[in-house]
Amino acid sequence: MNVVATVPLLTFLSPPLPYFIEADHKTYGPGDVHPGRINMGKFDLLFVREGRLTITEGDTTWVVQAGETLILRPDRRHYASEGCTEQTKFDWLHFQTIGEWEESGSSAARNLRGDHYIYAIQLPKSMKLSNPAEVADLFDVIYAAAGSSTQTAFWKRQQSFLQLLEMMNEEWRAANAPTALAVAERAAAYLKTNYREQVSNKSLGDELRLHPNYISRCMIEVYDATPQQYLMLYRMDQAKLLLIKTDWSVARIALETGFRQTPHFSRTFSEHAGLSPLQYRKQYTVDPL
Repeated sequence: MNVVATVPLLTFLSPPLPYFIEADHKTYGPGDVHPGRINMGKFDLLFVREGRLTITEGDTTWVVQAGETLILRPDRRHYASEGCTEQTKFDWLHFQTIGEWEESGSSAARNLRGDHYIYAIQLPKSMKLSNPAEVADLFDVIYAAAGSSTQTAFWKRQQSFLQLLEMMNEEWRAANAPTALAVAERAAAYLKTNYREQVSNKSLGDELRLHPNYISRCMIEVYDATPQQYLMLYRMDQAKLLLIKTDWSVARIALETGFRQTPHFSRTFSEHAGLSPLQYRKQYTVDPL
């Protein structure tokens, strides 16, 4: 069996968001063994509060210490490689997603990417938490809500679960996210804020204080698009929204989305959407009775 060298990364494209199913708290004594499972059809998130668990998934063995988490896949066999050597207290939580997800061998080797409107939730397969007490408190809130069948309890469970994922995602990004991801996200945020302006590669580089070529390489790696391609896609999405929710002229929408010339906007939109701006709007227009 392989001992873990590089921690794999789980990526979930959102929307849709992963959703909570059930959770429980367990205490094992010395010699107790965590039960094995296969093809459960749901992710199993383990959080050790005290002691340690030794879990094998596939050909890889994980030793999960106090204050650490491990996410087990829904489509593989996992089992305890050995019994507990001390009292071990841990939480387990089952969740699932109907969206795309993948597990990559490293943070750099991945196929799923976020874009100008889809977010990539990225969680390490295993991680040591900087504030395990806060995570323990979240689990306690989830347990309390799970004891009730009211509508309010349902929302509390889901919200607390998403807060847990957010905490894990942000902690990983702060401590271990690759530089390319941080650069690409900074660039994307700037482009989305300033899409109405004329943003050149040089002005973007000046804003981020990085070479434009480096920014472009980072965005291609993370979003599969150069800064200008990303900007154009975001402008097209904003133009579609304005065509549907306003009665503004095509010329005004062109200006509002960063185009200096209306013919250029109309040509670009038609190439992107397969319809002219007015034809696109007509799809969603109801004639008066």
